Amino acid sequence: MMNTETLNLRLEQAEASLAHLERNFDELNSVVIDQSKTITRLQKQLEVLGETLRGQDVDRLQPHNQKPPHYAP
Repeated sequence: MMNTETLNLRLEQAEASLAHLERNFDELNSVVIDQSKTITRLQKQLEVLGETLRGQDVDRLQPHNQKPPHYAP
């Protein structure tokens, strides 16, 4: 049988472990929330960039490989 002192020690250890786990959980939860906000912001920026690119003349962005008029084959 366990005596009261042993049970109290085990209870204190369990409470300390639980407090540590709760703190870790809160820290990780905060990180996940921050990452979610960052991902949402980046998705919006990507959508804006995509719309901008779709709205531009693609041919204008590509280099033209036309031969100069004085070039003779």
